[in-house]
Amino acid sequence: MRNSRKQESSSSSSNSSSEKLKPREDTPLLPGKTNNNPLSSQPKTFANVFIAVVGAGVLGLPYSFKRTGWLMGLLMIFSVAVLTYYCMLLLVRTRRKLDSFDNGFSKINSFGDVGFRVCGSVGRIVVDIMIILSQAGFCVGYLIFIANTMVNFFDESTILGLSAKGFFIWVCFPFQLGLSSIATLTHLAPLSIFADVVDLGAMGVVMVEDVIVFMTQMPEVRAFGGMSVFFYGMGVAVYAFEGVGMVLPLEAEAKDKDKFGNVLAWCMVFIALMYGSFGAFGYFAFGEETKDIITANFGAGVVSVLVQLGLCINLFFTFPLMMNPVYEIVERRLWGGEYCLWLRWLLVLLVSLVALFVPNFADFLSLVGSSVCCGLGFVLPSLFHLLVFKEEMGRKQWCLDMAIMILGIVLGVSGTWYALVEIFSVKV
Repeated sequence: MRNSRKQESSSSSSNSSSEKLKPREDTPLLPGKTNNNPLSSQPKTFANVFIAVVGAGVLGLPYSFKRTGWLMGLLMIFSVAVLTYYCMLLLVRTRRKLDSFDNGFSKINSFGDVGFRVCGSVGRIVVDIMIILSQAGFCVGYLIFIANTMVNFFDESTILGLSAKGFFIWVCFPFQLGLSSIATLTHLAPLSIFADVVDLGAMGVVMVEDVIVFMTQMPEVRAFGGMSVFFYGMGVAVYAFEGVGMVLPLEAEAKDKDKFGNVLAWCMVFIALMYGSFGAFGYFAFGEETKDIITANFGAGVVSVLVQLGLCINLFFTFPLMMNPVYEIVERRLWGGEYCLWLRWLLVLLVSLVALFVPNFADFLSLVGSSVCCGLGFVLPSLFHLLVFKEEMGRKQWCLDMAIMILGIVLGVSGTWYALVEIFSVKV
């Protein structure tokens, strides 16, 4: 009996240890100390927010600016930044309020936990579905970027009987199966951090190239593209700022929670300025010739090739990390929370198949941003805040929460429609 108990205790301890090692939907890439106290410094919190928000979506911003006009594009970037920041704070306030209730529930660690506390199982299911769609959507974007970039290098329409884009997606497929088979991906987190560092460097190089091209060509540009592309541009901007799912674990591990809002604000300002500059410079450089992935506009120079290859390599290794929340949710739902290899491989296959049939990178960004990210970033935070604070909020706050919800729904439905029209109107 004692041996049995020891084995159970040892097994329990081992399972607990492996759970701690396994990254979840609420695992920051730069974790704090391993004790129970949240001890992330302000610089580390800033870096975690940056990693959570900045992704491949930035590469589609110049094309979006071409569609919307540079001034309209800038206004969209800054307005989405402000709205995203405000909704992140709503989510933080909601979590703090729920944690203050002494009702026997455990501490809230993720977006899904908030959904469960506010709306029960339905709330968690809705959040889980949206996280799955958004994270998988990001990975589809990664594959499209990698494939389209490689097609530009080889300038072939077909390879071995497949379309060139399809060929490179299938080349990635077995390697992604291997990476996704790793049960513990914690050691891949530094690769994602490295990817963001490389992204910053690559963006700097691209913007320098943009300025040089602009000074020699000075193409005509538009300030406003018209209201017909408003929802399209908003979808791309929302996609670029999507990171709301990580704000709760980041705030939970912050050493100085009173200053978390300020750190978040400065990070969002920095990202908005970076996005605005990158999008505007890219459009100014190439005008109406701006392609859906800005790096495709550059020639075959050594610097350009190195930048594009670097981005491809880093997105390739970021893929399994971005898919990990999807694995965690699906395994929890369908496999009792246990590791399941065939489920992971099936998910990688589904993502690869979607990437095969999406013709345009920026159009896909708009679709994911509108259909999923508007719900995650605007609708759900304002809804949860409204439901939790409804008995104590004033009329002004109630109207503001309702306005954000309605705006998120309108942007989501309209943007999804316009993005689908753009995707299916592309002649391939």
